[in-house]
Amino acid sequence: MTDKTADFTQGSILKKLVAFMMPVLGALILQAAYGAVDLLVVGRFGSTSGLSAVSTGSQVLNLVTFVVVQFAMGITVLIARYLGEKKPEQIGSVIGGAAIVFTAISVGLFIVMVCFAHPIAILMQAPAEAVELTTVYIRICGGGIFFIVAYNLLSAIFRGLGDSKSPLLFVLVACIINVFGDLILVAGFHMNAVGAAIATVFAQAVSVVFAVVLLIKKNLPFKIMKKDFCLNPQCKKFLIIGLPLALQEFLTQMSFLALCAFVNRLGLEASSGYGVACKIVNFAMLVPSALMQSMASFVSQNVGAGKSKRAKKSMFTGIEVGLVVGCFVFALVFLKGDVLSGFFSTDADVIQNGFAYLKGFAPETILTAVLFSMIGYFNGNDKTLWVMTQGLIQTLLVRLPMAYIMSIQPNASLTKIGLAAPVSTAVGIMLNVGFYVYLNRKK
Repeated sequence: MTDKTADFTQGSILKKLVAFMMPVLGALILQAAYGAVDLLVVGRFGSTSGLSAVSTGSQVLNLVTFVVVQFAMGITVLIARYLGEKKPEQIGSVIGGAAIVFTAISVGLFIVMVCFAHPIAILMQAPAEAVELTTVYIRICGGGIFFIVAYNLLSAIFRGLGDSKSPLLFVLVACIINVFGDLILVAGFHMNAVGAAIATVFAQAVSVVFAVVLLIKKNLPFKIMKKDFCLNPQCKKFLIIGLPLALQEFLTQMSFLALCAFVNRLGLEASSGYGVACKIVNFAMLVPSALMQSMASFVSQNVGAGKSKRAKKSMFTGIEVGLVVGCFVFALVFLKGDVLSGFFSTDADVIQNGFAYLKGFAPETILTAVLFSMIGYFNGNDKTLWVMTQGLIQTLLVRLPMAYIMSIQPNASLTKIGLAAPVSTAVGIMLNVGFYVYLNRKK
């Protein structure tokens, strides 16, 4: 392996895992801040309808982005596997095939988001006065969807190579350009939600160019040939890994939209409080998410090198790291949720509703440390079909039904609705522990 390609098959697991995870965490933090900047600038310098358009349009963009990220996990796992197996010559065809497949995905998303932007805005129940702006926001983002997909594909490639620092640089570049773009177009030229959409697409485009230049200049342990850019046997391999994860993520994101609809029935204060709580939840889940993404690369490389015991040990190391952070986040969310909610709103009712949801949700911050590390381990072992199955059981059979039942009770509260998340995660942990034991006995 080259000096710029991390070797996870030897040395301290804790040091290497944390060193790889920190840039991943940094990138996730910047991505969370990325969306917050658009809302902040439009909220201060745009109109109320513009703010609603960005909020609704961002949900659509997030749905697409999260699904693409999970789909690209197949690329990360496969590249890391070939590095572990000392077969770097296979990686060129993986990247070439991925470029063709993800270009086709981009074309499909372009057609849907540009041609059906208005129906999507209606389906998302955008307020009447914000429908047109929401439509334009979705259409502009759809027009630049190629850059958004390309960014996530390139990030997946770099992480598969054991390089988590480069994706951090990509998103940092995008964030800086997006901030300046928002200030110039929204605050300066008063382009409202339209300016925010243009700034988002332009920032991603520059980030993609930066990533491609970096990939070309990187000292790679393989060559990418012109003949690699075709539908080759590697496509089937990463599709088998990535498709189940993408399907699970799609259904999970749809469940969150359904959960939002359940909460909306409880009134404006509950709806606003839930929205505030979700912003806090996004940040609370960053460390488990970073662990899950890092674990897939770490485990896959060790499995490829035939070091299954080291792969298992890395999972338990990830759980330990996650639990340390999770206990701190739990105390902060459970005891100081009202203070955290106060950062996003000055309305006392909204703050109390946000705090109420966080009280029920709080145990999730500890439980996900275990669940996400196990999911990362199974992803690294190509057990993505199982990951999809257990995810769907959690979402469709536990979280959604429990949240719905709690929302229709005469004394319905956001705390009880919030409990649906940790309960479903606890079920997920039991399922994954059972599957882990089953795999060990089978071997």
